[in-house]
Parts: sequence; C-alpha cells; structure tokens
Amino acid sequence: MTDGKFLTAEEVSERYRGGVSVGTLRNWRAMKIGPSFVKIGKAVLYPIVELEAWDETNKIRCRASRRLTGSDGDQV
Repeated sequence: MTDGKFLTAEEVSERYRGGVSVGTLRNWRAMKIGPSFVKIGKAVLYPIVELEAWDETNKIRCRASRRLTGSDGDQV
C-alpha cells in the first residue's frame, strides 16, 4: 500500500476538521452509510478517491443571490 492513497479514521476526522468524529465514522460503517472504506483485518482505511467522490455527492449548490444581480441579470 502506498502512503497517501488511504486515510485512517483519525485522518478522515482531521480532513473534515473534526466535523466528523471517529465515533461517527464507526457508526456510519455499522449502518453502511457515509464514505466507502476498505477493511483489511482490523484495519479500516478510506481511499482518498472515495472521499473526494463522497464530497462531490454531498456538495450543496447555491443559487446566486438576487442582491448580487442587477435588473438585467448581470452581476453588479
């Protein structure tokens, strides 16, 4: 296994700045939700490619605020 391709649960928690705890990741694994992971023996690893795909599926797209557009639709 090459360093940098996988993250541990602790590293995933750090990646999301503590917004997702190691305990939450453990619960998600048990419920089969959250980012995909690989389990080898007792080791639980999260492929970075899968985390990036999970980020993309959870991305919230915002509409432009009406305050930012002029009467003809051009941005002010």
